[in-house]
Amino acid sequence: MTALLPDDATAGAVHLDTARPGGPVVRASGIRVFRRDGAHTDLVRGIDLEVWPGHTLGIVGESGSGKTITASAIADLLPGALDFGLDSFELAGRSVPDLSARERRAWIRRHIGVVFQNPVAALNPRLTIGAQVHEALPRELRGRRERWARVVELLDQVGIPAAAERLHAYPHELSGGLNQRVVIAIAIARNPVLLIADEPTTALDVSVQARVLDLIDGLKRDLGIGVLLVSHDIGVIAERADAILVMRSGRAVEQGPAAQLLDHPVQAYTRDLIAAAPDVRAPALRADRDDSEIVLEARELRRDFPLPRGLGRRRYRRALDGVSLTIRDGDSIGLVGESGSGKTTFARALVGLDTGSTGEVRYGGSPVHELSGGRRREWRRNVQYIFQDPYGAIDPRLTVRAAIAEPIEISGTPVERAQIDERVTALMREVELDPALADRRPGTLSGGQRQRVVIARALALDPRVLVADEPVSALDLTVQAAVIDLLRRLQRSRGLSLVLISHDLAVVKSLCARIVVLRNGVVVEQGDAEEVFDAPAHEYTRELLAAIPTRAATVPSTDNTPNPSAEEHTR
Repeated sequence: MTALLPDDATAGAVHLDTARPGGPVVRASGIRVFRRDGAHTDLVRGIDLEVWPGHTLGIVGESGSGKTITASAIADLLPGALDFGLDSFELAGRSVPDLSARERRAWIRRHIGVVFQNPVAALNPRLTIGAQVHEALPRELRGRRERWARVVELLDQVGIPAAAERLHAYPHELSGGLNQRVVIAIAIARNPVLLIADEPTTALDVSVQARVLDLIDGLKRDLGIGVLLVSHDIGVIAERADAILVMRSGRAVEQGPAAQLLDHPVQAYTRDLIAAAPDVRAPALRADRDDSEIVLEARELRRDFPLPRGLGRRRYRRALDGVSLTIRDGDSIGLVGESGSGKTTFARALVGLDTGSTGEVRYGGSPVHELSGGRRREWRRNVQYIFQDPYGAIDPRLTVRAAIAEPIEISGTPVERAQIDERVTALMREVELDPALADRRPGTLSGGQRQRVVIARALALDPRVLVADEPVSALDLTVQAAVIDLLRRLQRSRGLSLVLISHDLAVVKSLCARIVVLRNGVVVEQGDAEEVFDAPAHEYTRELLAAIPTRAATVPSTDNTPNPSAEEHTR
C-alpha cells in the first residue's frame, strides 16, 4: 500500500462515534483453549473474566501460565494449531457465539484493539508508519483528506512528536518506545471498546515503560475503553490494574479487585509472585570502605561507532565518552541507564569483547593491552562475563556438562577427565542445578535453568570479577528472584566483585552497594546505593527512580480476611 499525504491533511480532524454500551465491554466465561489435533490436554480451561469501561483487568502469571493464549482467544488471534471454546462471550453488548463466523470476525476486529509485546515484530518494516495506521482505519471513514487527518490525529494522540512530519518515517527510524506508540495508534484506529495489551513494555526501559503505560491509562480514561493488560510483572499489574486475574498452568489461581488481592491474597502462588518482585523500598546495601585491592579499572573509556555512510564524510555515534570506574575486591557495582546509554558497550570493554575504545582498562595495575603470556591468561580467567540472553549464550549442540566444562578444557591447564566431571558436578550444585541435567542440551531447559548454566560456566575458572549484563531481564519474576538470590550468595561465599548492568533499579538495589548512572555514554551520577536512592543528585536519576512501579512488592499477610478498605470493582 502506498499513499501520499495531502498538504492539508492536518485540517479538519475527524472523530468517529465513541459511544459505549452499558455494562462491561467484554464478559466471557468458561474459556477453554485446546489443540486442533485432538489432544486431550487443555492449554487453558475454565477462565472467567470481565472488563468494564475505563477499567483495567490485569492477567498475571509466569511464562506458560496461559495468559497470552487466553487474550489471543478473546481477540480471535490464536495460531492455526489451536482452537477455543467457551460457555458465553459478550462483546460490546452482543453475544459473539450467536454471530456467523464472518460476522464474528468483523465484530471482534471492530471492537478489540491489540498491542503486541514486540513493536518491531508487530510493524511492517517495508511500510511507513503513516501507511500502517492508514491501513487500520475503519472502512466507513471515507474521503482521502478525512482519512489522513485521522492518521495524524491518532499519531498525535499517542504522543508521536511532530506527527504530521513523521508520516513517511519507517519503523527502523524510530525508537522502541515510539514504535510501541505507533502500534497503540493502530490498535485504537477503529475506536475499540477493549484494548488488549500483551506484555506491552517487556522490551522497553523502565522510563519508557512508564510513559507507554501512562499513555494506555490516558486512553482508557479519555476514550472510556476497557483494558486487558497481560504481564508476568506483578509490579506493573499492581500499579496499573483495577482488578487482577492470576493464572498458572492454564487455570485461574485467584481473581478479584486489585487492592484486595494484593493486600490479602488467598493462594500461596499469588503470595510467591508478589514476594518475588524486587522491592525498591528495601534498605540499600552498604558499600565497603575503599581499602581493598583494586582488581580492575577503567580509565576515560571512549567508543565511537560509525553510522551508515551517506554522500558526505563518515559520521560517528559516541557510545562512551570518558567513562571511568574502579573495581575493588568484593565490590558490588550497579551500572544503570536506558538503552543506548552505553552500559553494555562499557561492560564489553571491561572484559575485552570490545577493543575499539580509547582510554584503557587496567588489570592488577597494568593496561590489559600490554598483558601477555601468563598475565594475559590470568586476566582472561579472573574476569568473566554473564550474557543477557541465556538462550543465545550456550552452544545448542553441547550438553550442559560440555558447556560448563569447556572453559576448563581450553584454559591451558592440564586436567584429568574425571576431575573435570567432578568440577562440573560441584559447579552445578553450587548454582542449585540438578546434576542429573548434565547430559541434557540447552533446548530442553527452562530459561532459569539455562541462566544457571551460564553462571556455572562463568564460575568454572574461579574468577575474581563477574560482569553480568542484564542477567535476569528475560526471566519471570519468581525465577528472577531465585537468580538474584543465587548471585548474592555466590558473591558473599566466593568474595567476588560484581558489576551488574541493568535498566531495572529495583534489581540493582537488591544486589549492589554502589551505583553508576549512565546517560548517552556519560556518567551523570555515581555513589553509594543508599545515597543515590535516597537523595539522587541528577534529574535523570530522579526520572529513573520515579518510573519504577509504585505499588510496593512486599510479602503480604497470610490472613485471608477481606480488607474492608479495599476498593470494590466499580461497575
